[in-house]
Amino acid sequence: MKNKDKRSGFTPQESLVSILPSVAAGLIMFFAVIVTNIVYLPEGPFNKTILIMYSIGGSIYLSFYYFIYTSALNKSGFAWINAVLAATALCSMIYFSPERIDQLLYIIVLIAALSSSLISTRGPSYFLIISVTVFYLLIRHNEKMPGYEWIMHFGLTVAALMGVETIQQLKNMARQQINRLEIINDLSKQIVSSLDAKQVFSLLNTAFQNALEADSYYISTVHGDQLHMELLNDDGEYFHNIQLDRKGTLANWIITHQQELFLPDLRQEVQLDDVEMITIGKNKPTHSWMGVPMRGAHVDGVMAISSYRHNAFSRSDMELLSTIAQRAALALDNAYHHARVQEQARLDSLTNVYNHGYFIQILGEQATVCKAQNQPLSLIMLDIDYFKQYNDTFGHLVGDEVLVSLCDIIRRHIKNIDAVGRWGGEEFCISLPNTNGHQAVLVAQRIRETLGLLKIKNNEQLTIPIPTVSMGIAVFPTETNDTTKLIDIADQRLYTAKKRGRDQVESAPALP
Repeated sequence: MKNKDKRSGFTPQESLVSILPSVAAGLIMFFAVIVTNIVYLPEGPFNKTILIMYSIGGSIYLSFYYFIYTSALNKSGFAWINAVLAATALCSMIYFSPERIDQLLYIIVLIAALSSSLISTRGPSYFLIISVTVFYLLIRHNEKMPGYEWIMHFGLTVAALMGVETIQQLKNMARQQINRLEIINDLSKQIVSSLDAKQVFSLLNTAFQNALEADSYYISTVHGDQLHMELLNDDGEYFHNIQLDRKGTLANWIITHQQELFLPDLRQEVQLDDVEMITIGKNKPTHSWMGVPMRGAHVDGVMAISSYRHNAFSRSDMELLSTIAQRAALALDNAYHHARVQEQARLDSLTNVYNHGYFIQILGEQATVCKAQNQPLSLIMLDIDYFKQYNDTFGHLVGDEVLVSLCDIIRRHIKNIDAVGRWGGEEFCISLPNTNGHQAVLVAQRIRETLGLLKIKNNEQLTIPIPTVSMGIAVFPTETNDTTKLIDIADQRLYTAKKRGRDQVESAPALP
């Protein structure tokens, strides 16, 4: 990115392009002063030679102005020095010049002020205009000039001030646009390379704060009939775990129609079908609101900003928000796809429970947390009785259905923080954090009893008997504080259950 002068807001190259017309205009006006002095003005009490020398000196300065400005290390300081020099020179020219060329000199003042405004803030330009105007009034106030001459000079002064303000406003608009493009560019680089959804939302939060002047903003995603607020900031306060029904919301209208929605003044009634105004965040009236769809292959949602003031946003804000939403949808697609691929790599392809390797990792993490919290962790090793003979009798497709159904039953009887993994073949592990041995036995018995009630039919719609299961239980850290030994203990008790006749649960001799 090119270096910018913090005061002017433009790169040196951009400033050069901007000041060239004013430099050329200044040279033309100084030439006009010289020609007027030589050809058209008669001899008089004023010193024509001094005016001509001032004009030549000004032309020489403007000729090198281009290069002086580019080599100046402090652009802001140069602007003030230039304004002081220009004001001094122009006041001197007014002092030595006749009234009849005042308009030429005032046009030079106008050009000098506009040139100064192009390279700096309004301060040096105002100083130049006001200094020359005050000096002019002091010099000419005793001279009898017609009223239209005073009106003409007043109009030129107003024109100079308006020109300076116009340039400053245009520079501010350009600066804002450049800043927004830089933010979008930086955001695109960062979020496209991010494969973590939380990091993407964090980057988007930063982009909202830097690029848009909004009192409130949110990003919501669709989950069935609900909207989940992935990011919600209202007047500097973040709100978490906000969910609401889609129906009737402005967000739902955007999702349904896949169109942008711009509501500059909410003091007027919103004329949209099936929309009801809902307040989320702080209980403050919103007077401006706009939202854009955020849709990708794996994400469907809305990005919206609002303000407590009416007419707070422009169409350029809408374009910026829409661009951010497009980048966000792409980044979230990548993140969700990556998460899905990672999740699939951790799961058993048939039963969708954790595979052997990842279950061991989860078990280690859960054991570390339980130890830090001084809580027990119970481990259940489960094996389907005589499963090889069952497959040989009823076929592997029926056997696969039993495996899938068993895992569904296990999930129904464990908590969200628990974990289940396929240890191999027909053997499974169930990790139960914050669960003692007695509670683990109850879970195991419920799984065994529910499996016994399962009904499976073959292709002829005949009911097939369900196999039984045997289970062994070990408790961490009561029996061992090592997860490898914990697995061994649970596995030994599983085989003890099998030796005792199967279809039963074997736990520690004395439950905690």
